[in-house]
Amino acid sequence: MGATLIRNGRIVTAVDDYTADIVVGADGRIETIGRNIPVTGDLEVHDAAGLLVLPGGVDVHTHLDWEFGPTRTVDTFETGTKAAAFGGTTTLIDFCNQPRGGSPLQGLEEWHERRATACVDVGAHLIMLDVNAQSLEDMKSLIRHEGVSTFKLFMAYPGVLMLDDGAIFKAMRVAGANGGMTCVHAENGQVISVLVEEALAQGLKGPRYHATTRPTILEGEATHRAIRLAELARAPLYLVHLSAGEALAAVTEARDRGVPIHAETCPHYLFLSEEDYERPGFESAKYVMTPPLRSHHHQHQLWRGLRTDDLQVVSTDHCPFCYGEEPYGMKSSKQQGIDDFSRIPNGAPGVETRLPLLFDGAVGQQGMSINRFVEITSTAPAKLFGLFPRKGTVAVGSDGDLVLFDPGEQWVIRAAEHHSRVDYSLFEGRRVTGRVKKVFLRGQCIVDGALWAGRPGMGQYLSRGASGHAR
Repeated sequence: MGATLIRNGRIVTAVDDYTADIVVGADGRIETIGRNIPVTGDLEVHDAAGLLVLPGGVDVHTHLDWEFGPTRTVDTFETGTKAAAFGGTTTLIDFCNQPRGGSPLQGLEEWHERRATACVDVGAHLIMLDVNAQSLEDMKSLIRHEGVSTFKLFMAYPGVLMLDDGAIFKAMRVAGANGGMTCVHAENGQVISVLVEEALAQGLKGPRYHATTRPTILEGEATHRAIRLAELARAPLYLVHLSAGEALAAVTEARDRGVPIHAETCPHYLFLSEEDYERPGFESAKYVMTPPLRSHHHQHQLWRGLRTDDLQVVSTDHCPFCYGEEPYGMKSSKQQGIDDFSRIPNGAPGVETRLPLLFDGAVGQQGMSINRFVEITSTAPAKLFGLFPRKGTVAVGSDGDLVLFDPGEQWVIRAAEHHSRVDYSLFEGRRVTGRVKKVFLRGQCIVDGALWAGRPGMGQYLSRGASGHAR
């Protein structure tokens, strides 16, 4: 691959906003940023006049080709990363499982086999299912030798993914002492199980009861507990998919005391609400994710958290299941739970719409600066997860992962136009302003309007450094 010149674009990072040209060298790194760079015969030239030039999006929460109990997400690494690219995201950090009773190193090896078809660059988090002396040693090896510096711990899904508090504390302590960070799904799984059993016993089986059996107070309680455990372990903590005001209050209080607590939310919590569970028939199953959608009150709190930096990141939690059974089978379909909400696969798509949704909603409607938009979608996740400055910014020496973005184009979200395997969109028919026009991965143009120029397997594995440091 030769060098690439992007001319006349408005370059926006988390701290900068200026017009210039960019040259990405043959090695895929940004080589020069300047004005009126001369065009030579060996440069592939792209004109960005009238467009924003943004660092490629960094989505640190996806579940591609992932097995969870009796379900498996429908997107492969090829389809999921292609969808990400069309949405302006050039870096994913995906989750792999420690096998039950096995080593987390086995889980990473199996994940590497599946990620071989990735079209954008990918890193890995490790979901810990068994915390014992050997797996704690393996965590150290993962950080030091495999470039995996983050570990997910579940306080929900008893009997499937949940760990007890003692195991969580042990894992936090090892991660923190070795340059790692734990990512916690904070809900009180045992109490939720009681509420689910009671609802089913009363014949309450529709999708709406997924939300009523997972109240916000149980997310708030678990978040507070996770923070206290991390504080005792002297380890950084990252709260995934935060949805509730009670949880955000616990994060804010801890950060005000200087505790290294970080948190993300997701577009569906910012733009959708529990009203979507009132949709007729089984259609509301499309909106069954965990935690569930909340009321508008909580939505307002999340926007406040983004303004005050108590929430640092917006990720997707792209956990894709189809609504229908065909063509990918019941294992990847919401129809598993048509007679019992507790059997509906928990998760929803979103990797292709994150950037335009947030630009429209945050910048266009909430008055967020474009710099802050870049920070929450690219720079902050790159910093927190050991990828900065290779990813997350536009600077000499950084990877040439760039997005040419039209801030004025209006369009309508349609699942039929998406590149994921999922047969629906949470935002079907929503009109947004702001659209991805071209995407470059390490200087190579892989998206040009509707044209796909990437290929399976071109994504590199990202061996990450220490995690948990936002600055």
